[in-house]
Amino acid sequence: MYRFFEIIPGFLVWLTIAAIFIFSYFLPSFVAVFIILFDIYWLLKTIFLSFHLRQTFSMMKKNLKIDWLLNLGKENPSPDNKIYWRDLYHLIILPFYKEPYDVIKETFDSLTLSNYPKEKFIIVLAAEESACPTALETAKKIKEEYASHFFKFLITVHPKNLPGEIPGKGSNEAWAGQKAKEEIIDKLNIPYRHVLVSVFDIDTRIEKNYFSILSYKFLTAENPWRASYQPIPLFTNNIFHAPSLARVISFSCTFWKMMQQARPERLTTFSSHSMPFEPLSEIGFWGRDLVSEDSHIFWQFYLHFNGNWKVIPLNYPVFMDANIAPTFWGTLKNLYKQQRRWAWGVENIPFMLKGFIKNKSIPFFKKLYWSFNSIEGFHSWATNALIIFALGWLPLLLGGSRFNYSLLSYSLPEITRFIMNLASIGIISSAVLSVLLLPPKPSWFSRRHYLLYLIEWVLMPITLIIFGSFPAIDAETRLTLGGKWRLGFWVTPKFRKK
Repeated sequence: MYRFFEIIPGFLVWLTIAAIFIFSYFLPSFVAVFIILFDIYWLLKTIFLSFHLRQTFSMMKKNLKIDWLLNLGKENPSPDNKIYWRDLYHLIILPFYKEPYDVIKETFDSLTLSNYPKEKFIIVLAAEESACPTALETAKKIKEEYASHFFKFLITVHPKNLPGEIPGKGSNEAWAGQKAKEEIIDKLNIPYRHVLVSVFDIDTRIEKNYFSILSYKFLTAENPWRASYQPIPLFTNNIFHAPSLARVISFSCTFWKMMQQARPERLTTFSSHSMPFEPLSEIGFWGRDLVSEDSHIFWQFYLHFNGNWKVIPLNYPVFMDANIAPTFWGTLKNLYKQQRRWAWGVENIPFMLKGFIKNKSIPFFKKLYWSFNSIEGFHSWATNALIIFALGWLPLLLGGSRFNYSLLSYSLPEITRFIMNLASIGIISSAVLSVLLLPPKPSWFSRRHYLLYLIEWVLMPITLIIFGSFPAIDAETRLTLGGKWRLGFWVTPKFRKK
């Protein structure tokens, strides 16, 4: 049954693509009407999501102005939680592979600038044995420079070739979490309920109030031990050195995650995020045999706690690297691989569906809601851009002379062009918002660069197909085929121009 569930996403994608070709030949009028209706639906969805984007942007700006540490000082424990903020410890796990020292140093510089009491920080710098001895030397150098800033600093080395594991971030995090439990938390008798775990990509830089707002959201949540806490990823650490395509893709990902913050009922964990240690320890930490550990951990919690798990949006940023390489073509290659790895999150669908069948305690409508939204989300990722920008002309090409002499044939390109022109308002607003989210400008940044950063958004249709639909189709097809076609964990190289 698990294998059957793996086949579903890719099968639906290829069925959709094949159906458009077949019906464009045999029923071109039907497909033409479908495409017009689909474009209208996409326009309405664009408007709907744009409101969510602006809502989150406004909330983020507001949250960045608040002194959350001061708010914590005013916060009393609720009768249910019975915990003060000064009781909280923050376990920060930083898995890394072969990332350069300078990248890791910037992450630790941002941690030292946090306004939260750093005597409550437990740092775990998690290296991979396969990257040693270089990774271990880097870790020791970082520890020597920064350990004195924090309560505890632990270096772990995840062994390679452990049975039943897929080498990657998830298995490394699980090893690091277990070691932190054994060597620090248990030895010091720190109550599990008093520990919040933050898992950060090694290039993640925090704003000084991050752990203050995280603690505040935790303490004021209705049931804080049944929730994950998700910030907004801003891929802006090296944004000024990224090619136009990389900038558009980076901001597109940020905007999608911002929209999701306004719809917490659909929100799952992604990349850098936080969670309480007690339930994490209860489920046995991260799964060691899957690639997409950041989203998979949500489903581990959700199934284990019978649907009593949610993601609380922080509406607060963390800052990460845009995906770039030393060369333009290297950047394109890395962008494709990164998007395909993210799309490999489709592997959570069979895990979720099998869990829903086995778990009789989760309400049926919750199962139906998540099943539909998860399958529809990955299906849309793979097919929507193709239908809108590439396959809309198929009835004209395959419909034959009878269709091409019809009024509908004449109207199809005019109607779709008009709808797409209206939808371009969303692209324009995204372009403006991307400029507003830029970090402090370097000295060489001039007025003409503002114009360039706005104009580059005309690349959006290209990025949606080449770096959206194609890698999603690739990932979902590989899951359908199984076996040797499965993806392993691909580490996104970190590159900074001097």
